[in-house]
Amino acid sequence: MIAHLKKLIEADEKLNKYNINIEELDNNVIKLSGMVDSWDDVVDFGHLAAGLDQVKGVINELSTAENIKENMKAKAKINIEKDKLIKKTDVLIVGAGITGSAIARELSRYDLDITVIEKNSDIAEGTTKANNGMVHSGYAAAPGSLKAELNVKGNAKYDKWAEELKFDFDRTGSFVVGFNEDDRKHIEEYYKKGMKNGVPGIEILTGDQAREIEENLSKNVTSALWTPSAGYVAPYEVAIALAENAVENGVEVLLDTELIAVDTEGNKINKAYTNQGRIECSYLINAAGVYADQAAEMAGDRQFTIHPRRGTLIIFDKKKGDVLKRAVGTTPSQHTKGGVAQLTPEGNPLWGPTAVEVADKTNKEVSQEDLDTIINKFTAIVEGIDKKDMITCFSGVRAANYKEDFVIEASEKISGLIQAAAIQSPGLASSPAIAEKIVDIFLNEEKRLKLLDQEIKEKEDFQAERIVNKPFHQCSREEQAELLAEDPAYGHLICRCENVTEAEIIKAIHGKIPARTMDAVKRRTRAGMGRCQSGFCGPRVVKILARELDTDVKKISKKGEGSNIVKYRIKELL
Repeated sequence: MIAHLKKLIEADEKLNKYNINIEELDNNVIKLSGMVDSWDDVVDFGHLAAGLDQVKGVINELSTAENIKENMKAKAKINIEKDKLIKKTDVLIVGAGITGSAIARELSRYDLDITVIEKNSDIAEGTTKANNGMVHSGYAAAPGSLKAELNVKGNAKYDKWAEELKFDFDRTGSFVVGFNEDDRKHIEEYYKKGMKNGVPGIEILTGDQAREIEENLSKNVTSALWTPSAGYVAPYEVAIALAENAVENGVEVLLDTELIAVDTEGNKINKAYTNQGRIECSYLINAAGVYADQAAEMAGDRQFTIHPRRGTLIIFDKKKGDVLKRAVGTTPSQHTKGGVAQLTPEGNPLWGPTAVEVADKTNKEVSQEDLDTIINKFTAIVEGIDKKDMITCFSGVRAANYKEDFVIEASEKISGLIQAAAIQSPGLASSPAIAEKIVDIFLNEEKRLKLLDQEIKEKEDFQAERIVNKPFHQCSREEQAELLAEDPAYGHLICRCENVTEAEIIKAIHGKIPARTMDAVKRRTRAGMGRCQSGFCGPRVVKILARELDTDVKKISKKGEGSNIVKYRIKELL
């Protein structure tokens, strides 16, 4: 493999100037190290190595000067509280995004002690909160890949998930549109892939046929790939629903708890060290998103590198919610499906994401170039929306590896370590199937290794349906009257844009997974998600949080440490 890779590097006019160290590790893993000029070169080397058929994974330790500085800063923060035991558990899940929460909920069907740790201050604070919520149909994944298999299987399970967990899911179907013969050829390729992957109902339409389904498609569209099984959700809502249902079934979720070391003496999982203390466990499931390679390294079996890929999204005012009913995208480019124009379940048009390789896993910047790319791309597809209708924009980071496929497997080196890594798009659509696959792996590993003292049995009292309150503004007049009689705080409107009451915010703060920040309240109630973006309700939410958490307003944050809302108390307004 090394000789073949060296020949590929020599033949590449851009990359052949570098002196790169190449090692072949166990299990057909390639390790790259050395210095290059730019992060684009780091990524190009990784993909070049991953393109070899024999290669299972790529550990890419190539660096740029700037990247080395950032890594040194990150390492300086490590502080292990070795002596403080905070939990003994059978299974420790690292990461509470859509993947970790889905795994926790699926595992909670069994009589096990399960703990989820999340480094952030809330569920879904990473990749999950900042993707477009598309439940992809499965036409884009390479046939034979894990993505292809689990995308189609996961998509089919979303109706049952939505019914049981009480989140909004709109199975509207989606388009990939073309404007010329070149686009038509690409669409035909996607159709062939979709057929191989088993995407139900997939077909190619003319521009006129597509406009019969979606009337505001541009008149310049000449062909379209139609996949009726596609849909969309609010991804953070799904993750919260999964995590809350897991808690209802006995799972413990520890927020603000960051994994910083793992004890694997005897080549098995023994203890996990966090910034809060030590957790003793027999199994560690790595669902750490963009940090999954670092978690795998701590656990003694890293066979991949996560290279962060940033995506920017734009949300528009609900008043434009009638412009588009179905997701519409253009022909995808390499490593991205190209983003879509779509409608969220709440009725906001949402466009994006872009795809930009970045060196820093915390890089969630929004550039003018990102915004211009999205606006120019989708105003050419959809008529009736422009810049003045924007209410917010944001970026998230996807957890891509160089094989561009999921890593879902039990470690052959460390007993009790299970990887659920490199989960990027279509990870949201695939999550029901990913969770089931991880549970199957866990049950087979336990049967083989017998790391736990007890026999694993399914619970007789597993509660599949999540207990949730209907939003006050969606209640009938009779239901509202009953709620007001029970709690007068339902009569105090806090968020005018989204019609959120004080009682709903209080319930979120004291919920199954308490909302302790502005963003956590927003994700559970939508207070702050409207046209004014917290301009009216923000100070009121801060006041309620401080009161309910019995703390000073200066300690209330947007999203955890380092994001406090109020710095000085000037007037007694709060």
